[in-house]
Amino acid sequence: MIQKWSLLVFLFIRINVMGQSVSVMSYNIRLDTEVDGVNQWKHRSDRVVNLIQANLPDFLSVQEALDNQVKDLQRMLPDYAVAGVGRDDGKDKGEYSAIFYRKSRFELVQQNTFWLSETTDQPGSKSWDAAITRIVTWIQIKEKATGKTFAVANTHFDHMGVMAREQSARLIKAKFNAYPDPLILTGDFNCEPGTAPYRILTDPEGLTLIDSRPSENQSGTYCGFDVGKMECRINDYIFHSTDWQVVNYRVIESNNGTFYPSDHLPVFVTLKWR
Repeated sequence: MIQKWSLLVFLFIRINVMGQSVSVMSYNIRLDTEVDGVNQWKHRSDRVVNLIQANLPDFLSVQEALDNQVKDLQRMLPDYAVAGVGRDDGKDKGEYSAIFYRKSRFELVQQNTFWLSETTDQPGSKSWDAAITRIVTWIQIKEKATGKTFAVANTHFDHMGVMAREQSARLIKAKFNAYPDPLILTGDFNCEPGTAPYRILTDPEGLTLIDSRPSENQSGTYCGFDVGKMECRINDYIFHSTDWQVVNYRVIESNNGTFYPSDHLPVFVTLKWR
């Protein structure tokens, strides 16, 4: 009887651990700039936070966040810790590709940032035909309940440089190719499905990265602030290594009837271990 009970407990724990899922949101929150007028950060930060709180992701990757925006999110989302640096100086200048994580469930093992350039350790560097400096921030995280470790990386590809986007995709694949832990890669990649950067990222040679977006889902993510004014384009993605499988995928289209909280819509994915 004791042996049977022990076996049942073991199986329950094993099934529970294997069945646990992780939710991830990738969100370009648009930098804080006066040119946005009524859509400047100070007028919409509460709507951005309300959207996040309504969905409660385990991980929140944000792009274009300036230091004051990161601090606002830290203050308004007390259940999360954050990792990341400003791209201009590796400290607090310029846009972050920050990652917020639920600190009650996860423990930070390490964090790092590299630059999408030919000098990956040099803050503020850029290469190829990039218009501005771009980075990847990544964290190694441990799930407290299971001890499992994995990595979450966040980036924002250049909006002008065709070569820069392709080389950035190759650089990310090379950087993480030998990384031993499962990987989740989030970001605004400034490219649509089928373009060269997308093909490089999803090429099964070396590190295999899978787009969490089902092929039949054509919901765009870059829409501008004005609801219905432009045709939304698919620019934002959550990729994952083969260690994960997608439970559900959605683009969150919350708005106040006139404006979206940002000029991009957030992508939300729930993943579980294979």
